[in-house]
Amino acid sequence: MGRMISATSVDLAGADAIYRPSMSRQLLLLSTSTAHGTQYLEHAVPEFKDFLGPARRVLFIPYALKDRDGYAAKARAGFRAMGYELDSIHESASPKQAIERAEALFCGGGNTFRLLDALYRQDLLDVIRRRVSEGLRYSGASAGSNVACPTIRTTNDMPIVEPPSLAALGIVAFQINPHYLDPEPGSKHMGETREERLLQFHEENEVAVVGLREGALLRVSDTSVMLKGLAGARIFRKGQAPVEVAPGAALEAWLGERGKSGGPF
Repeated sequence: MGRMISATSVDLAGADAIYRPSMSRQLLLLSTSTAHGTQYLEHAVPEFKDFLGPARRVLFIPYALKDRDGYAAKARAGFRAMGYELDSIHESASPKQAIERAEALFCGGGNTFRLLDALYRQDLLDVIRRRVSEGLRYSGASAGSNVACPTIRTTNDMPIVEPPSLAALGIVAFQINPHYLDPEPGSKHMGETREERLLQFHEENEVAVVGLREGALLRVSDTSVMLKGLAGARIFRKGQAPVEVAPGAALEAWLGERGKSGGPF
């Protein structure tokens, strides 16, 4: 079992920094777009309003689903309910120019392999990285949070397509496992638990992983990473016991976000 850490008792020792993130970096990374008992993005409305600041229009990336028109309509309704207009990148004649002009990005969930494959095919990874390093606000849910990581190796999705690489945006130094599930007591399921799969990830990889439960989200601002939302998270690091964290906890010390040289920026 991991140990429980509250927002007021975070131990900042013991995490090696991986790179110096952009000092203008602003990210909002959700485990899910729809928490149980709520409408699309409803559980994160206060966070979005605080995060988006003066932006009035959001550029939506719908590539994780096949029906991009339908997905854009759903996202547009959700953001209009919050008071923002939404443009979908798939409707633009030049996706790169749409990112150059964007006030803020929201990358929707769905299949992470399909999303990353589309970003490679459209040659959008570098321009998104650069705009984020310049201060463009990036938000994502589920697959959209997965592609913010160094790779998509901790997604839950089936590889329904094969992107050129599993390397993703790398705008954070850690991995995310969205929709993190704890084992159910008394369950007759004999397959691997999510924790077992993430421990297997660390048999081959070094980077820390945040298991984000439904309703949890991460607010990344400059070099800080704050757990917020409706639920806690579980942090996995190679060779160490998993750590439980509650909403309000600062996570950067565990996640390689305290700023050595190198990295995507």
